[in-house]
Amino acid sequence: MSRIFHVAVREFLATVATKGFIIGVLVTPLMLLLLVIVMPRFINAPPPRVAGEVALIDPTGEVGTGLRDYLRPEKIAGRRQARLKQIEAATPEAVRQLTESSPQAQAATRQALEQAAGEAPDLSVLALDPSTSLEQAKAPLHEEEGKNRQGAGARLALAVIHPDAVTREKGKEKFGGYDLYVRGKLDDRIEDEIRAGLRESILVARVRASGLDRGLVEALTRVETKESVTVTSGGERKTNEVVNALLPGGLMLLLMMSVMTGGSSLLTTTVEEKSNRVVEVLLSAVSPAQLLVGKILGQMAVGFVVLALYAGLGIAALVSFAMMGLVDPMLLVFLLIFFLLAYFTMASLLGAIGAAVSEMREAQSLMTPVMLLMMVPWVLWMPISRSPDSMMAVVLSFLPPISNFAMLLRLSSTSPPPMWQAWLSVLIGAAGAYAALWFAAKVFRIGLLMYGKPPSLRTLVRWARMA
Repeated sequence: MSRIFHVAVREFLATVATKGFIIGVLVTPLMLLLLVIVMPRFINAPPPRVAGEVALIDPTGEVGTGLRDYLRPEKIAGRRQARLKQIEAATPEAVRQLTESSPQAQAATRQALEQAAGEAPDLSVLALDPSTSLEQAKAPLHEEEGKNRQGAGARLALAVIHPDAVTREKGKEKFGGYDLYVRGKLDDRIEDEIRAGLRESILVARVRASGLDRGLVEALTRVETKESVTVTSGGERKTNEVVNALLPGGLMLLLMMSVMTGGSSLLTTTVEEKSNRVVEVLLSAVSPAQLLVGKILGQMAVGFVVLALYAGLGIAALVSFAMMGLVDPMLLVFLLIFFLLAYFTMASLLGAIGAAVSEMREAQSLMTPVMLLMMVPWVLWMPISRSPDSMMAVVLSFLPPISNFAMLLRLSSTSPPPMWQAWLSVLIGAAGAYAALWFAAKVFRIGLLMYGKPPSLRTLVRWARMA
């Protein structure tokens, strides 16, 4: 056992102590830290207030008044504040309690939302004579783009109302609409406000021309929607559609990333040691099985180091979600269990491939089946998450090594399977990991000292039977 430990320590230090690993691992966190420090300075800097005019050609004479009222700065500011309140109301109760417990966090969240909404623009509506030619009305848009001016009097947009936008022409079923021309590089939020104002003004004019009651029409066409409630054996809670959609994929991505990090490093180091004849020295001190197990444990430690740096935020988010009641804490336990099972399975197979070849390019053909096994759960992510009790999902959750990924998807879905199925999948996954480790040890014993033509999968199977 001590020899396996020494091999694991050597494998770990040989990987993490290199300059390439240190630089490669630290570059991304440092960039993220730089963004965290620098981005708030850009966000907190208030953008310049947009001011300008919206030209209007309205042959009906019914749209201008409503558009002016809709685009008043106080009205725009009121609508943006209402949207902020809707966002705050849609925030899960646990998240609101977390921010309310800290005045600093509450103030920072509010400031971020207000910065995202921006300051209300100062827009004026200039009614042009209906006989004004279109090219003459659009000319100021070209001029203002060249000057890049956004002050009072700068023309930002031109709206042309169709003659039949308010009253339908006889014999036609549809109303007319409008054409909108905007200056280059106009803020999308400004254009959205203008479009919404034109739509609202035209609708008000149509209802008024038809002699209908606007309030009655809105009451007849509005159906209040409420959040659905998820009913489980543990109680009832409001449905969180974002968590339901992203949680399965997020958990599987964490699992796949951690497995591939350690597995690919094991493959690379094994091939390098074999090509440099270092492995011959190692085999003089330890057996092939001890070398394989030690390398797997060492690279697993490397995988944990990478996870601590790159996936730490994701794991912290999962823990916080579990504390808020959005994620079952048992999911974190199963995430760790399935990581260990999937890692030992994939690392054993990749270690066997590394022992059988002398160069990385020779390993590509042997790695293809293993990579395809890793991609099957990713391709079937949505079908398994949407139908976790389907025959396909159930079969895949008991078929190693895919079972580790498929069962995690089922557990994080909106309809998790019974616990006996989850633990049965763990037992089957453990048996699969043991079988992969046994196969890899057999191949390791023969392949480490074999040079020349790279073997095929059939040859690897024959080696396992011979050893």
